[in-house]
Amino acid sequence: MKILHTSDWHVGRRIRGRDRSGEHRAVLDELTRIADEEAVDLTLVAGDLFDVSSPPPAAEEIVWQALLDLAEVSPVAVVAGNHDNPRRLDAVAPLLAMAGVTVVGAPRSPEEGGVVELAGAKVALVPFVSQRGIVRAEQIMADDPDRHAATYEDRIKAIVGRLTEAMTADTVNLLVSHLTVHGAVAAGGERRAHIFGYAVPAATFPGRLSHVALGHFHSCQQIPHAAPVWYSGSPLQLDFSEAGDRKCALLIEASPGLPSKVVEAPLTSGRRLARLRGSLDEVRAAAAEVGNAYVKVELVEMARVGLADEARKAFPEHADVVEVVLRQPGQKRSEPDEPGEPRPAMQPVEAFGRYLADRGEADPKVEALFAELLDEAGRE
Repeated sequence: MKILHTSDWHVGRRIRGRDRSGEHRAVLDELTRIADEEAVDLTLVAGDLFDVSSPPPAAEEIVWQALLDLAEVSPVAVVAGNHDNPRRLDAVAPLLAMAGVTVVGAPRSPEEGGVVELAGAKVALVPFVSQRGIVRAEQIMADDPDRHAATYEDRIKAIVGRLTEAMTADTVNLLVSHLTVHGAVAAGGERRAHIFGYAVPAATFPGRLSHVALGHFHSCQQIPHAAPVWYSGSPLQLDFSEAGDRKCALLIEASPGLPSKVVEAPLTSGRRLARLRGSLDEVRAAAAEVGNAYVKVELVEMARVGLADEARKAFPEHADVVEVVLRQPGQKRSEPDEPGEPRPAMQPVEAFGRYLADRGEADPKVEALFAELLDEAGRE
């Protein structure tokens, strides 16, 4: 059978205030065209359909329409990611099921829909489970971080084991999930607290699985393991830390008792993100090459009135310079997770971590608890 694997749509995400709805519609239409042209038997969507847990109606319209369009080609299976509201997805699941879209927002047992049979394949559905969902708050505050991470790892392994225990070599066995696996490389746009504190080893997935379809990391990549373990990555460049990152969906050929064969299907509908750094003259020399990209400029110049405007005027009209940052000559370049990044561009968890660091009170356990409380508040 042939399968399409995608994830991390993040519909509703803006870039420095710019609306990207048109890009999201275009790239999701591109996914549907790929599914149709390749005649896939099943589509897997591994979480983070939305960028926030309470998406605006326009974002919901885009996502629901995309799922319905994909279901016109073949059945669709969806799990919630950490940016999605699991209760919201479970609420619409009965309606989407009528169109051939299977949605799991919160973890379920095999008997309650955690394992389904679609297009002749057995599919285990493991939505995102936060550390707060597995480890109680007092453990976060009191236990050794390594011990508490091990508790998370052990319980995720138990969930996966329970969902896959009845799978045999005479069927195509798939697992769809949104989580962190050791060895995966972050592109930069992912939420830090849900990546670096709570990861599971690839050994969590039994070798009898034909394919493990993951979401959470925005770069397309394979994790070494006996069973094929893949992140499809996001379909758009979502953050300037992803500038230059290739975007794709994955086309999977799977047969009973055999590991899957995977081919990348490039996605080209979204606007490119570009970062330029240098003197004003160097930026001017490179400006013509950016095309219609969203551009972040880091000027290495002594400050003077009108410098940012001069930089913006260097670019053709079809380019969109969304940010100009001034670096004094000799100043270290600022990456997204370094203190020099403008605070308005930060995610709340990152901003809180820097607030603690500025006060000399940095504490990973407090940051982790803040992230979980933020998620919990957003899902109410």
